Amino acid sequence: MSSTPPLAKRLIAEFIGTFWLVLGGAGSAVLAAAYTADSTKISENTVYPLGIGLLGVALAFGLTVVTGAYAFGHISGGHFNPAVSIGLWAAKQFRGGTDLLGYIIAQVLGAIVGAGVIYLIASGKSGFTLSGSNPLATNGFGAHSPGGYSIGAAFLTELVLTFIFLLIILGSTDRRAPAGFAPLAIGFGLTLIHLISIPVTNTSVNPARSLGPAIFAGGELLGQVWLFWVAPIAGALLAGWLYSSLFTPTVEERSERLREPV
Repeated sequence: MSSTPPLAKRLIAEFIGTFWLVLGGAGSAVLAAAYTADSTKISENTVYPLGIGLLGVALAFGLTVVTGAYAFGHISGGHFNPAVSIGLWAAKQFRGGTDLLGYIIAQVLGAIVGAGVIYLIASGKSGFTLSGSNPLATNGFGAHSPGGYSIGAAFLTELVLTFIFLLIILGSTDRRAPAGFAPLAIGFGLTLIHLISIPVTNTSVNPARSLGPAIFAGGELLGQVWLFWVAPIAGALLAGWLYSSLFTPTVEERSERLREPV
């Protein structure tokens, strides 16, 4: 019977996993999304376009979750996201108290360090500045929404997509689900979420991922981070409550399964 690793080891795994999520996902948006052979024409159509674009960024976020979950899921559960930890707690699948607080702190620190590494790399290029609506792949609404979406649209997007994301996580990690495939389902789910919502908010569904880059961008972007904590956490709480109440087997259902022929 496997035992749960000590909390310190789990927190280190969450730190590294969240660091990797921000570096791989947000880093792809900052460093590779619109790269061209002629750096002086980064916003123009050049003869040698090499950028990965919206699809590439969405896939990058999904791949970081897949690889991180396979690397650290057996150690910490592979949350890498305060909303995920809170949603699992709401579903009665994760302990609160010191564990929950420790996970959130480790995730936030990992996201900040990941954003800091992106900033150091990006600032090594001549002409780099933190100007623009979404420097360092920050999240925002209104003037800081890639598509100019309102605060209401941004809040609804983040709440609903985090709600669905948690249902994917809870369903794919359920003991009744096929074993070993949860990281793929979760990674593909996050990829699809980004394909839907990058134009709206630049996609968060992860409070730590939003806070890390915003700390370096500062100003209005840091002032908008509250939405990317409140909406994802609300969506996660709702999903955790719903899954626990509606989809977790009752005592009668568990007893019935035990009576089924093998």
